[in-house]
Amino acid sequence: MSTDDPWAGFSLDPRLPQHAALRASDGDRAAVQQLLAQAYAEGRLDHDELEERSAAADALKTYAEIPALVLDLVPITVTVKSGLRVPMRVEDVRREAARRYEADRRAAILAFIGPTLICWAVWVATSFGSGHFEPYFPWPLIVMAATLVNLLRTTVGRHDRIEEHVRRIERERAKALKRQRRGLPPGAY
Repeated sequence: MSTDDPWAGFSLDPRLPQHAALRASDGDRAAVQQLLAQAYAEGRLDHDELEERSAAADALKTYAEIPALVLDLVPITVTVKSGLRVPMRVEDVRREAARRYEADRRAAILAFIGPTLICWAVWVATSFGSGHFEPYFPWPLIVMAATLVNLLRTTVGRHDRIEEHVRRIERERAKALKRQRRGLPPGAY
């Protein structure tokens, strides 16, 4: 089984909803056992967990039962159309948290630049009173100050923001795992 794609060892992709009701083969059960053995060898499962999941893998009937057994061991990467969130390995969680932080930072920059430019343009346009420039109180500075606070908070607190995203992603993973183990559809709560 490829370490790059642990799902390649299955006859059909058990992550896809259209395969959920189909019966799993002996080869699919063996692929689950191999994933569990690898996780045990890497120390990600203790002996009791391995025994419990191995027994469940031997007894599994359909593809829908497979992801619940390995959801916290291998990345579950599915198409966006399926509606599943993406539970990931630790390094993937960090990467996703950094990506979300970068999106926050870009949004904060745009939230600073956009209103600032618009307000200054309005201020300049309204400062041309009777044919010549008559500057008055530069009120766009207030807007700049307010949006700059958010921008600074986002950029200065980079580490804290990333850790906040890591915690949020971990909560999403835990919820997805619980839903999967209870047998609920991916989008259900």
